[in-house]
Amino acid sequence: MAANDTAFIVGAGRGLSASLGRLLEREGFNVALAARNPDKLETKGLALRCDATDRAQVEAAFEVVERKWGVPSLVIYNASYRTRGPFVELDVGEVEKSIRVTAFAGFLVAQSAAKRMLPRGSGAIFFTGASASVKGYAQSAPFAMGKFALRGMAQSMARELAPKGIHVAHFVIDGGIGKDAGDTKLDPDEIANTYLSVYRQQRSAWTWEVELRPWVERF
Repeated sequence: MAANDTAFIVGAGRGLSASLGRLLEREGFNVALAARNPDKLETKGLALRCDATDRAQVEAAFEVVERKWGVPSLVIYNASYRTRGPFVELDVGEVEKSIRVTAFAGFLVAQSAAKRMLPRGSGAIFFTGASASVKGYAQSAPFAMGKFALRGMAQSMARELAPKGIHVAHFVIDGGIGKDAGDTKLDPDEIANTYLSVYRQQRSAWTWEVELRPWVERF
């Protein structure tokens, strides 16, 4: 890691992204976080208001970060939206929103990050996936649609951008996230440690996907 590396977390909240923000700050990163409601963020970093489904807002957020600290070294897309219900009863608008937030917005953020990182020839773009990235559950089709799409995009990006110096990785969070739950849930601080470890990998052995799960999660 170079001195004063910058991390930009999009889709920030009080769970995993908060753990990521705290860890990266302790490790010396400049940290920016973007959310629809930044007032709820728990971080000392730069908090930005951004609807990631809006290309103009995504570009504006990147420009703020770039003006303050330069092109981010690490961009993490952590946003998603879930709607449930019997397949034939699903609300079309809710399905569209789920796909837009979970997948399309991830594309907007990744494209904005990649076009800034490519001239430099270095950088990392990470995506937070879920159990639904690899297995569709009953009455949860929209979430699976979005997460499958995000994973496919990450895989395609990794094959295209790795030769150009951009590390793309997808993290399957296969289980519930929560602190003080023993080992029945994934501790967000431990997940954050894994993200940092992947970021620090040497290029000859880059990971494109990691699956994290508590022992109680069924395969």
